[in-house]
Amino acid sequence: MTTTLRPTEPLQRTADGALSRHYQVCVNSRPVGAVHLSTSTAYGAGVAQIADLRIEEPDRGRGRGTVAALAAEEVARGWGCRRIELRVPAGADTALRLAVALGYVHRNRGMEKPLGATAPRLPEGSRGRPMTEAEYLPWLEHGVAAYAQEWADRGVPEDEAWARSRRDHERLLPQGRSTENMLFSVLEQDGARVGTLWVAIIGDKAFVYEVETDEAFRGRGHGRSLMLLAEAGAIAAGKRVLGLNVFAGNTPAERLYASLGYLPVDYSMYKNLL
Repeated sequence: MTTTLRPTEPLQRTADGALSRHYQVCVNSRPVGAVHLSTSTAYGAGVAQIADLRIEEPDRGRGRGTVAALAAEEVARGWGCRRIELRVPAGADTALRLAVALGYVHRNRGMEKPLGATAPRLPEGSRGRPMTEAEYLPWLEHGVAAYAQEWADRGVPEDEAWARSRRDHERLLPQGRSTENMLFSVLEQDGARVGTLWVAIIGDKAFVYEVETDEAFRGRGHGRSLMLLAEAGAIAAGKRVLGLNVFAGNTPAERLYASLGYLPVDYSMYKNLL
């Protein structure tokens, strides 16, 4: 039996050159699933993403998904893409095993925690306060560089990593510290600044974009205090779910978030196309 992809629409091309197309997964011309392939809105035309890959229940476990994923990679190569990415929901163990078997590398995971109605208390001597304008600009410069380095450390070309970092910060913070629904905080311990926090209010959830303990104060539990401060900010904004992303290999952060009750919701993975 032959498994192939059959387009169900013309190739879609936006004004900025982004590509997108839906396909049926067919076995000897019989539809058994679907694939949606596009170029990345975050990285541009050089990176493809499998936005959706589904095989109908009766045809699962027969290698259809493997062939469909490999066929999608060939299409992406034809588009001139040098990398392909996908996101696997937490709990989709079969899909995760398939991605790993096909050579996809885990880059980061999304995690969330349901919140109660009462803000957690900070440890004795800890307090949060709004970040000042004088603190914001140095914090932003440091954040852009650190975020770019995180992507570069995980296989993204350096120029692309810097471009993404600048683009993401400009998109998320068009009015800087005054951008609506953004909370910028400083954590102090006994009057000394020990860390910073950036939380966004997005729809019915809050999201931690950045949490960092100042280097001289690491290893003293302030990361936990910063996360408690993030939860307090989310609850004060009326939100009952707090989310975040953690890069693969950041074991201390993964352990901290797990100990605080955060659970994985999805896994972002990538593969270089040779």
